[in-house]
Amino acid sequence: MRTTTVHVHPAYQVGEVNRRIFGSFVEHMGRCVYTGIFEPNHPEADSHGFRRDVAELVKELGVTVLRYPGGNFVSNYRWEDGVGPLEERPRNLDFAWRSIEPNTVGTNEFLAWCRRMGIEPMLAVNLGTRGLSEAMEFLQYVNGDTDTRLPQLRKSHGWEDPWSVETWCLGNEMDGPWQMGHKTPEEYARTVTEVANAFHRFDDKLSLIASGSSARAMPTFGRWERIVVDAAFDNLDMVSAHAYYEPIDDDAVSFACCAEDMERYIRDVVATLDHVAAMHHSDRRLKISFDEWNVWYQSRFDGENSIGMVHAPHLIEDTYSVLDAMVVGSLLITLLRHTDRIGVACQAQLANVIAPIRTEEGGRAWRQTIFHPFALMSRHARGVVLDTRCEGPTISTQRWGEADQLWTVATWDAESHDLAVFLANRDLHESTRVRIDLRPFGDCTVVECLALDDEDIAAVNTADQPNRVEPHNARCDITSATLTFDANPASWNCLRLKILSNEDN
Repeated sequence: MRTTTVHVHPAYQVGEVNRRIFGSFVEHMGRCVYTGIFEPNHPEADSHGFRRDVAELVKELGVTVLRYPGGNFVSNYRWEDGVGPLEERPRNLDFAWRSIEPNTVGTNEFLAWCRRMGIEPMLAVNLGTRGLSEAMEFLQYVNGDTDTRLPQLRKSHGWEDPWSVETWCLGNEMDGPWQMGHKTPEEYARTVTEVANAFHRFDDKLSLIASGSSARAMPTFGRWERIVVDAAFDNLDMVSAHAYYEPIDDDAVSFACCAEDMERYIRDVVATLDHVAAMHHSDRRLKISFDEWNVWYQSRFDGENSIGMVHAPHLIEDTYSVLDAMVVGSLLITLLRHTDRIGVACQAQLANVIAPIRTEEGGRAWRQTIFHPFALMSRHARGVVLDTRCEGPTISTQRWGEADQLWTVATWDAESHDLAVFLANRDLHESTRVRIDLRPFGDCTVVECLALDDEDIAAVNTADQPNRVEPHNARCDITSATLTFDANPASWNCLRLKILSNEDN
């Protein structure tokens, strides 16, 4: 068995753990909202129509931020159709996903649910089929507290106090030809400059996110970010990035190591943002809003025009395997490794649609395999992120070249003396003996050593077998300040330690 040594030192700090990395995404797409988080006739529905069983899973998942209402959906969304008396709300056709939208859940219902759940909302505005005027009106309706038309309209709908939403996405994937009202970088730069300026006239403390490239492979990638950020630099805080992964041409080895692509994506965008800052002679450092990311088997999706025009269709409800969970865990590791430049991140989506949570209409809700690495990292990543170093074998991939077999990150909370190490064995066939060098921390004890793995890396969780794949205790040994354990193929692992003495820290 090959061996990988992981070096962890409390002095090698990336930055504080950004809790907003553990965000998710609710779009009016498929069954994410209707029969996902919201189902008034379900036995578990609360008095507002939201499913209590799903809410409990969301709390266990540890979601900190929720992006809403899209996604592609937002680019032809009329926010005013989703507010006011239910009986007056129209049924519309959503052109993005060719679905019937009844507008039963709208802005106020979503924001009230977030408040009850203790989750920060992040709203997106339609800059596809609409523009500056409609965005300004939406902002006033949501956050206004003056005796003027739109705040008064919100109050007449039963919501007296402003929602005080701080973070706003200015459009979605505006570079994509599939987007309603998609634009050239120059066209979008003009629009986002106007909207960002108006939003900061209303409240200069708002955090504003420009729409970046919808994928690293887009023809305009890099140029898009440069033009957009250069135009609106003084009024932006973040630029979005989106990435979805699946095996291409059945290349499971490259898929297992796709965090290499996310790593390069982040570095490329950061380099572009800092280049623009230099052009502006500014010390401001814009960040990335990685507000859509996940494993998505797009090859199984026949495209938007294959969808019937119905309400809440079963749409891209991928069932995830052990391998998928390892990949999702490695992507989370990547985001955490860049805690200093990731302003927020949102896994897409929360329920049913390529989601960690699956539901049956009128029935059960359960955790998919990808639920577990997210929940464990959200629960245990505290303090500061440490820049780990690995010495060990590599994997030859067709798409990314040589990649480390082990993908790692650690967090250290000096106040509680808690050290957490998260790692993925990205080899599909070979185990690796992991040796974690803990000498810089002094004496320590193992609190927990968990592994998410299975002899069958294609194993999944279903409604009938919801716990087929879940974290389990793994054997580990600690001697002479070195922790040793075996990481199985395609496994994701969480190790928690308590430092007993830290004289050298």
